Amino acid sequence: MFVIDNYSLAVFLCVITMLCWGSWANTQKLASKKWGFPLFYWDYTLGVILISLVFGLTMGSSGDSGQAFIPNLSDASMNAIFYALLGGIVFNMANLLLVAAIDIAGMAIAFPIGIGIALVLGVVVNYVAIPVGDPILLFTGVGLVALAIIVDALAYKRISKGAATTKGIAISLAAGVLMGFFYRFVAASMSSDFANPTEGLLTPYTAVFVFSIGIFISNFLFNTYFMYKPISGSKVTYKDYFNIGTPRLHFIGILGGAIWCIGFIFNMIAAGEAGFAISYGLGQGATMVAAIWGIFIWKEFKDAPKGTNKLIALMFLLFIVGITLIIMAKNV
Repeated sequence: MFVIDNYSLAVFLCVITMLCWGSWANTQKLASKKWGFPLFYWDYTLGVILISLVFGLTMGSSGDSGQAFIPNLSDASMNAIFYALLGGIVFNMANLLLVAAIDIAGMAIAFPIGIGIALVLGVVVNYVAIPVGDPILLFTGVGLVALAIIVDALAYKRISKGAATTKGIAISLAAGVLMGFFYRFVAASMSSDFANPTEGLLTPYTAVFVFSIGIFISNFLFNTYFMYKPISGSKVTYKDYFNIGTPRLHFIGILGGAIWCIGFIFNMIAAGEAGFAISYGLGQGATMVAAIWGIFIWKEFKDAPKGTNKLIALMFLLFIVGITLIIMAKNV
């Protein structure tokens, strides 16, 4: 299978993760207003499974290093499969809760609370499990990125017309905690040595595929609930998925899942060289990528009040310095 053996390439793959994780939501914007998020999300889930399988049968099955995708899946222990599935279930719940929180409280409140907690908690739990990198540089960098997310929230609040509610904040907190742990569960299913995997443990390619199955299975419970008991908008049914959905709408949803999954696979591959804490921390910088889309492509701040541009500039400065420190943490 394809593995990497230098830190510079690992950082490059994490940058791709940031781009993918910060960009997939654009596909939802492209979907029709008739196409509610729960319906979009079914195609998103299919996109995650499809790409994880494609990568497993190609990059995960070629080369002389490690163990090929199918043999690794066959030899996997039930414990390893359980952790990877659990990671998918926890991620799915976190992702759906975050979307619900955004509907209730708005992006300016839900996103910084959810992703901010996920960023800090995810780096902490992964560093405690496998301490790779200088902790001072790593956590200072994480702190600056978290601060950048808060500044991003202040900027969005200037153009937000919605009011936060206690319910929205509570859901954001729950989403952040769950999002902070899903990565550790997937990492626990994997061998720390990708080139010579421990017997019974998964390679990055196998782990991501099993993770995607966890998302799909849990979707029948979690996403079905949001279909019939929506936080906002009208109820949708499985019949709507087939009657309303067009080939274009289905393709957009699958594309969204594919983009997210490419980022996750590259992040898992990079973790072998960068360490899980650094890899996850860099990947969650995706919030700033999403902000770039909002500022320069979707023009969300074109009518923002005076002084907003200063907040945006400060946000990017904090983000760049924070990401630089996270990268430097492995080289010290």
